[in-house]
Amino acid sequence: MSQETSSSKPSANAPSSKSTSPKPLAGLKVVELGTLIAGPFCARLLAEFGAEVIKVESPDGGDPLRKWRKLYEGTSLWWYVQARNKKSVTANLKHAEGLEIVRRLIAEADIVVENFRPGVLEKLGLGWESLHALNPSLVMVRLSGFGQTGPMANQPGFGAIGESMGGLRYITGFADRPPVKTGISIGDSIAALWGAFGVLAAIHHRNATGGRCDMRNGKAGGQGQVVDVALYEAVFAMMESMVPEFDVFGFVRERTGNIMPGITPSNTHTTRDGKYIIIGGNGDAIFKRLMVAIGRDDLANDASLADNAGRDARRDELYAVLDAWTAQHDQQGVLKILGDAEVPVSTIFSVEDMFSHPQYLARQMFESATLADGRSMRMPGIVPKLSATPGGVEWIGPSLGQHTNQVLDQLGYSSSDIERLRAEGAI
Repeated sequence: MSQETSSSKPSANAPSSKSTSPKPLAGLKVVELGTLIAGPFCARLLAEFGAEVIKVESPDGGDPLRKWRKLYEGTSLWWYVQARNKKSVTANLKHAEGLEIVRRLIAEADIVVENFRPGVLEKLGLGWESLHALNPSLVMVRLSGFGQTGPMANQPGFGAIGESMGGLRYITGFADRPPVKTGISIGDSIAALWGAFGVLAAIHHRNATGGRCDMRNGKAGGQGQVVDVALYEAVFAMMESMVPEFDVFGFVRERTGNIMPGITPSNTHTTRDGKYIIIGGNGDAIFKRLMVAIGRDDLANDASLADNAGRDARRDELYAVLDAWTAQHDQQGVLKILGDAEVPVSTIFSVEDMFSHPQYLARQMFESATLADGRSMRMPGIVPKLSATPGGVEWIGPSLGQHTNQVLDQLGYSSSDIERLRAEGAI
């Protein structure tokens, strides 16, 4: 196992000494049994705000995310972000003593995060009923394609399926083309956010009704519960007014490209120099400022355009006006004119644009880290910003099993026990 040392910024092996502020989730212990995206992202959020996250990985290669996307010296750069602030412990769930390690970890934990297909943990003896009996205060976050109940519960379901069944894919793209996906695994990430929200609600309830139990000292404490997050429901919950609009009016929202039906004007336009720009002029006062800024006082003072409903009824006309105006100006000119008029406007950022933008820099949206070979790397900063107890990055994603010896020692395993478990393939 790598030796831990201090560093001025997060490194591959070491906690950082730069963060001195208290973190709001300090004292919570999390056992992560998930792989890839939804479960690990949920646990990452908890780790960034101070929870001790022990990630249990298979000794045979660990989380597949270690090999996804762009690799540096054989390890995914995504891994270093997704697993930051976590401790990696290897345990073979097909080995009796590997399972016992996990049970001992969970017995002392506040939270378990998992994203296996429903039924998998039950077959291993790690289902909710067993874990609740072991640790009555435990909160278990279960992220799956379709939830723990219902006729589809046992079917496999990735983020793409959740985005499709949850309604997002149907409305994304242009009307004359097939549905498209966003450029990231947004369904998994949304589910992870709901999971993090749910676990904090459950922990608050537990603490408000007695706190953590202590079986050894006979303290009953508050009861834990299951946070059941289905990927399709996580996406479905983001679908704004889609349900009541269909129920009341029979209205089925369709793909509309870059515009937002019922919210006008809000669209993408092309400038004279062939660049793209987003203009959001859909507030009543903002719309008037926008029209004045582009020299259309007649539209600014048109009573029929004073509210959103009136503007949406003349949507095509307004977008034609804006298309014509942006086509007469370079991108920087559009930004200057509309910025001075206090109209929401932006270019469409690539990651290259973000790296030098003053807003990103002022908000510390890039963390500096050091890889094992000394190479410097930047990764996303912490969201959200807490004024008194901010989150932070102490170390980047660890090597496989990096913390196994340390964690097992804390559980009471001797050095000889650990050597034997490793020789027998339990860790």
